[in-house]
Amino acid sequence: MDFQQTIKKEVELKGVGLHSGEVVKLKFKPSLPDSGINFVRTDLPGKPVIKADVSNLLEQSRELRRTSIGRANAEVHTIEHLLASLFGLGIDNLLIEIDGSEVPGMDGSALPFFELLENAGIVKQDVRRKFFQVREPLFIQSPDDATLVILPHPNFKVSYTLDYSPFYALRGNPPSSPQHLIINFFSDGEENKKIFREEIAPARTFCLKNEVERLRKDGLGKGANYENTLVVDGDKIVNNKLRFEDEFVRHKILDLIGDIYLLGASLKGYIIAVKSGHWTNIRLLKKIEKQEEKIREAGVPSFSSGYPFKTVLDSRDIQEILPHRYPFLLVDKILELEEDKRIVGIKNVTIDDYFFQGHFPGHPVMPGVLIIEALAQTAGILMLSKKENRGKIAYFMGIDKGKFRQRVVPGDQLRLEVKVMRLRKNTGQVYTRALVEEKIVTEANLMFALG
Repeated sequence: MDFQQTIKKEVELKGVGLHSGEVVKLKFKPSLPDSGINFVRTDLPGKPVIKADVSNLLEQSRELRRTSIGRANAEVHTIEHLLASLFGLGIDNLLIEIDGSEVPGMDGSALPFFELLENAGIVKQDVRRKFFQVREPLFIQSPDDATLVILPHPNFKVSYTLDYSPFYALRGNPPSSPQHLIINFFSDGEENKKIFREEIAPARTFCLKNEVERLRKDGLGKGANYENTLVVDGDKIVNNKLRFEDEFVRHKILDLIGDIYLLGASLKGYIIAVKSGHWTNIRLLKKIEKQEEKIREAGVPSFSSGYPFKTVLDSRDIQEILPHRYPFLLVDKILELEEDKRIVGIKNVTIDDYFFQGHFPGHPVMPGVLIIEALAQTAGILMLSKKENRGKIAYFMGIDKGKFRQRVVPGDQLRLEVKVMRLRKNTGQVYTRALVEEKIVTEANLMFALG
């Protein structure tokens, strides 16, 4: 599956949070390419947006049995089952409106989310998917010997061993221990969807019967019951039946997949897990992110040696030219490029853009200086796309005759046009204008220096 995907139509569901006990409503909406997965807390002032990303992870102890994200005073908890379903469906971009602090537990698995979003329809977008290829082994081990190792691999593969015997020796009999399962995911999106739906999505969360009271004292499990949580009493399941003989290890893989999806890119690597949980999953995720940053920083200044000149560029091509990254990369696509002459880019303005959180949040308007910045980045792509400029940086040196003619709001598509006025070896001057629906909203002459 080479291209990013979102859902075709808006859908919603309502349920109870496993830990909070709150009744929460979710509304899922299609989102633009490269926007990622974003939660909107519609119950809070300003409707803050929280991107499902490693940078927004909330720290947790080893005992806290969920994955949470937050920004400022806005948080969303227990997101792992939902994120796992997005992985299974290959959904890259989605806007999720939520009117509470916790994603509903539903039946304790990813299946209700998977089925709802699958029925909404999945549509391909015209931007390539992001992948992160693991280049070197990474290792995590917790104080209670939970272990995670990730190795280079051409696809995504998970091997999980569930053996809580020593850990549960003082708490009661472990749940059907040990269990082991290997799951291979491939590049074929439909095959992955089938594997996830049949092998992983239905597996439900679980706990020991003698843990229930302690969890309640810790303020957790307020919405849990025998229908949405498998309660293990010795070698029996209380008031329920297993969907798989090894349902526990399948659910641990589900949690792992959901946590890894916070990377914001599809992972290519082989994960070997032994009794891992959210605490170790998240620490591995942060190590992966650091490895990605190291690789990205090493590759940002220039094209790879075999990179051909292109006249149409997607987001990946743009990031190979410019050093800018989210949230400050303001060009989504290049539609036209004539070397030394002109360039046309696109910026899709969405409510997910970070600046709307503080710039007239009640009446969102894109700041004029950021429209200028988007034009400057487009001009930078034109200048740095030349072979002799590879590896250089375009510095914004000045602005002349800048005019702002019209507001730009969420839902607008900015057409960013740049025409060369004067271009020398290390300096350049360009005329720029930004349009919405063929009407000029901003125009300016910009000056650059290359270094």
